[in-house]
Amino acid sequence: MAKTAEQSRSLELVTIYEVGKILSSSLNLPKTFREVLNLLSVNLDSRRGMISLLQASGELHLVGASGLSAEEFKRGRFQSGEGVTGRILQTGIPVVVHDIAKEPLFLNRTGSLDEIAEQPIAFIGVPIKHGTETIGVLSIDRVAEGRSGKFQNDVLLLTMVANLIGQTVRLHQSVTAERTLLMQEQRRLKSELHGKYSLDNVVGYSKPMQEVFAQAHMAAPGHATVLLRGESGTGKEVIARGIHFLSSRKNGPFIKVNCAALTETLLESELFGHEKGAFTGAQAERKGRFEQAHGGTLFLDEIGDISPAFQAKLLRVLQEREFERVGGNRSIKVDVRLITATNRNLEQAVTKGEFRADLYYRINVVSIFLPPLRDRREDIPYLVERFLSKFNLENKRKLTLSAESMQVLVNCYWPGNVRELENCVERTATMTRTNVIREFDFPCQHAKCLTQMLHGDTIPVTVIQPAHVEKPPAAAESNQREHVAPSAVEHPAPPSTERERLIWALEQCGWVQAKAARLLNISPRQMGYALLKYNIEVKKF
Repeated sequence: MAKTAEQSRSLELVTIYEVGKILSSSLNLPKTFREVLNLLSVNLDSRRGMISLLQASGELHLVGASGLSAEEFKRGRFQSGEGVTGRILQTGIPVVVHDIAKEPLFLNRTGSLDEIAEQPIAFIGVPIKHGTETIGVLSIDRVAEGRSGKFQNDVLLLTMVANLIGQTVRLHQSVTAERTLLMQEQRRLKSELHGKYSLDNVVGYSKPMQEVFAQAHMAAPGHATVLLRGESGTGKEVIARGIHFLSSRKNGPFIKVNCAALTETLLESELFGHEKGAFTGAQAERKGRFEQAHGGTLFLDEIGDISPAFQAKLLRVLQEREFERVGGNRSIKVDVRLITATNRNLEQAVTKGEFRADLYYRINVVSIFLPPLRDRREDIPYLVERFLSKFNLENKRKLTLSAESMQVLVNCYWPGNVRELENCVERTATMTRTNVIREFDFPCQHAKCLTQMLHGDTIPVTVIQPAHVEKPPAAAESNQREHVAPSAVEHPAPPSTERERLIWALEQCGWVQAKAARLLNISPRQMGYALLKYNIEVKKF
């Protein structure tokens, strides 16, 4: 049924209104352009729609389309003056082709002529302008029969839409330019900050890590014993190495020993050395790590795990700065800067009698606490970039991360801290077949994260009680019910146990995991962990 003039005018007004809403809803140009063209397809009965923008190279590239395949979309490129679309860009004047099959300038680059049409197909194209400058082309094609007198209305409508698109493009370019300037300024400031407080091979732009760097810079010039504290995987060894190279001993050796990896007997021989024949297998005398570190720094990792008997021996060495090798009776003096590290609560260990109080005071001269990765999330993108660059170099690949995949990493809890992050990046990069790591490439997105097996009980599942919403009086309830915002709908109180709370949240959200995660105030990854932990099968509808 043909539309009346009044209906057509009403439809045009609605179309302009809806286009304005779409363009103002987001700065994601491909998404909004696609929605605009889909709207035009419905309201103008068009077969295809295209939005092309001028690039820095001078070419006109297709950036939004409806009714085109991926292959056709890729072919949507024109030089200025090339074909009908290029002519519109060059002249800045709208063009109407009543039958594209009879137009020699029509290049059919996107395949509009490939389909057999019983009726003539018309092409309508208008320039996208900002001020007097033409920055692109908006075009549609549609059945021409019976519309010879109506193309002028189509041109006017498309011109208004093109003006809105031009304003949106300029706004997007302005926002992008401002963002680029801000990022450049941020990099400059971070570079200055990194020059003031930094440690070689340590990433740390966040405030907690800058505090660590500042403390390391202050402690490095002296000779006091340093105790590095923090969870496993926070990078205590690299901080210890950084302190060494900031100190006056930087030209001396940096020797490290993991105290938790050796038995008491082996640790004594490792640190103090042994004389020939001191025990079975001692075929020659051997210098210990204290002697090897003479004039430099000795780093004792996991100091909180040594036995009480060895604590007494170590205390004497720290007090006297001399020791005897195993099986020897000659005192050896050394000049060593000691840095220790632990992930244990030493104060609690002292209270329980598991760690000597006198040794605690001897090693706890300067304490530096390293924050867990979840408390310095600003550093995660920089750490990921470093780990991925290292992987690409070692494996001769050119992997990059999508914005969504980076957000997955930033939102993770990371009980294993930097070490776990590096393992996750390497594992995912190894198993990714394409050159871009996507969100779904991470095992956690399929509830297959290996860390859950080790740290399932330490990953918090926090539930925020839904806000209580006071019900309106009975007389007004029926009038107000339709106007209650979705967020104000009152949920029944959640159950007390963790498993029941998870099921309750899923039921409230129609078994949509992402919505349930938001209701519980946890990340989708934590939701996946929790479902795996409690063996909850998500219902499919």
